[in-house]
Amino acid sequence: MANDVNKEVHEFKEQIKKEAETLVLKTFPRKILELQALLNSAKFTIEKLSDICTDINIPVPTPTDSINNHKDHSDGDLPSKKRKYEAIDCDGISGTKVLVLPNGMAPCNKHVVQLIELVKPLIRQLVEDANLLKMWILFLIPRIEDGNNFGVSIQEDTLGEIRTVEGEAAAYFDQMSRYFLSRAKTVAKVAKYPHVEDYRRTIQEIDEKEFLSLRLVVAELRNHYATLHDMVTKNLDKIKTPRTSNAENMY
Repeated sequence: MANDVNKEVHEFKEQIKKEAETLVLKTFPRKILELQALLNSAKFTIEKLSDICTDINIPVPTPTDSINNHKDHSDGDLPSKKRKYEAIDCDGISGTKVLVLPNGMAPCNKHVVQLIELVKPLIRQLVEDANLLKMWILFLIPRIEDGNNFGVSIQEDTLGEIRTVEGEAAAYFDQMSRYFLSRAKTVAKVAKYPHVEDYRRTIQEIDEKEFLSLRLVVAELRNHYATLHDMVTKNLDKIKTPRTSNAENMY
């Protein structure tokens, strides 16, 4: 039973090594070219950033609506009713309590959402690829002993770069979540203070900023693939065989 388990573990390690080497030598070059083509595509080469913005579907109330509302409540009990529907913000400024938006739901920016749905799988793939490379190098590190550690230091440096790429790629997911949360808070401000144009302008700025951030993420993904490919291929012999005389002792 123990021999069968050890055999399966050995086969698993050998499979990881084979997949990782193929990944670096064959898949990474294709990924670099695909990401570069994506950056040059129409989706990420919008000349006017304002084209990325969409209507939030929250109209500006007309002054006559407010006048009529006051007339409808001219029976003397307006102050008490007004207090029931008046919201006080944290800065002490009163705004309109939003029970329902007049035109229905305030939509997301469909252009940005499409780009996010396109970029998220690319980020996940880089995280998985980096994890595979990390396991590959860990399996190639020989047993600890004195002397002849130059190749091992190359392995450790490469491993450190892979871990950095993996961490940075995973952090891109947080950036997308923060975008939706920040935009939602500003949309809520527009609903509460529909006459304040600065809040509406802020939403446009948030959308434009996210578009630029997504383009930068794609560029960084391309750079990560290019960096890892360059680093590994330049040092492939030392990574695979850090100690030539002790190669049979690697585990």
